[in-house]
Amino acid sequence: MRQPVRPKKALGQHFLTDQGVAQAIVAALRSRGPVLEVGPGTGVLTRYLLQNPEVQLKVVEVDTESVRYLLEHYPQLAPGLYEADFLRLDLSKLFPASFAVIGNFPYNISSQIFFKILDYRQQIPEVVGMVQKEVAERLAAGPGSKTYGILSVLLQAWYDIDFLFTVGEGSFVPPPKVKSAVIRLTRNNRESLDCDEELFKKVVKTTFNQRRKTIRNSLKPVLASLPALPAYIPYLDARPEQLSVDEFVELTRSL
Repeated sequence: MRQPVRPKKALGQHFLTDQGVAQAIVAALRSRGPVLEVGPGTGVLTRYLLQNPEVQLKVVEVDTESVRYLLEHYPQLAPGLYEADFLRLDLSKLFPASFAVIGNFPYNISSQIFFKILDYRQQIPEVVGMVQKEVAERLAAGPGSKTYGILSVLLQAWYDIDFLFTVGEGSFVPPPKVKSAVIRLTRNNRESLDCDEELFKKVVKTTFNQRRKTIRNSLKPVLASLPALPAYIPYLDARPEQLSVDEFVELTRSL
């Protein structure tokens, strides 16, 4: 058998070795049918996903050494194993219909992974992922929290987010310098935002990028670009962390 894969710092690899944690992550996934595992590494989650006959598993792994290891230890993966960069994949070619996503996400690209999931939100009803604890807290945070930010709003517009449990540094090889946490995203019932979605994203990003300013001040360039100033624009004297998703929608609609 091939020797264990060498963790690569450039890929943000910290391999989970705690089997109890691995089982808990897989158990948190409620979806059945097509499932995509992102970054399986040495297959610590893959092992338990393959044990469920209701799961139709595909995996995407960018590390060639990990791919060889997976094929040697889990040859049944071969038809559905893609050696590729998840961020560059056209997921609709892998899955013509809906599919769930699971993974121990590399911390250095976790935010990009969630932005990619947003692009496919109509196909992805559920995500279970392990990320850096502070990222998990940020994604699940509500209005009024200091950690509430751009991804909190953009994800919560389309998903209900549950912070499930914390994972200590000793569960990994090599141990990361931070604690980790597992979150679950479940698609909500919202079909549209009832406003211009591109403008919504621009408003959210612009205001949080200057979160110490009032919305009135951070949106000055946006307001100046309007052909005519609306008669009423709500929340201008608030700060972005005070606004819920629905209030951001209302603000965007008023523009």
